[in-house]
Amino acid sequence: MTAAHLLIVDDDARIRALLSRFLMREGYRVTAGASAREADAHMRAFAFDLVVLDVMMPGEDGVSFARRLQALPGAPPVLMLTAKAGVEDRIAGLEAGVDDYLVKPFEPRELALRIAAILRRAAPAPVAAVAHFGRNAFDLAHGRLTRDGAALRLTARERAILSVLARAHGAPVARALLAGQTTERAIDVQIARLRRKIEDDPANPLFLQTARGAGYSLAIDRMETS
Repeated sequence: MTAAHLLIVDDDARIRALLSRFLMREGYRVTAGASAREADAHMRAFAFDLVVLDVMMPGEDGVSFARRLQALPGAPPVLMLTAKAGVEDRIAGLEAGVDDYLVKPFEPRELALRIAAILRRAAPAPVAAVAHFGRNAFDLAHGRLTRDGAALRLTARERAILSVLARAHGAPVARALLAGQTTERAIDVQIARLRRKIEDDPANPLFLQTARGAGYSLAIDRMETS
């Protein structure tokens, strides 16, 4: 199997070098850049499986770059590095479409574990089923969401949330279960983002519903299996 190719974007040369050496020892292919501009150049040349992105950079900051990435078809998942531990700073990153965040300083081993977890979520186990709800269809085997036949971009965390909810066949799933290694507040943000993608009126959702005191559920019209 080909090793996953990671893009590290951080303006600190020492951190780029340390992370590159560590992650290559972990078996990954690594390319590094010092800015969003360098990252753009690398992404024109290579296809990446994941981006490790610092928030504070000269020129375009990490949150703006992550938001721009989200609009690209087939964009890789993003793990954001931040020196800011505040909840609102983390929420800003999640709203920009990042899949996970890690507060500096951190242990390289924790970074490796979080990267592995994101890559697992980005490549769900094949399940020969498609969940249909309204104008939407979610292919569980490939983690692919379409609306009126057009593909919609999902983050790895959004894909994981839809997969869990679809497999529950309409039963409520606890927020803590959906949260995994992140916070329940972060799940609420990601649910709101998903509603903007799949609901005609996100403020009054028909499909991605809140189960009071129990979590969230996905109202499925039908499930096609082969």
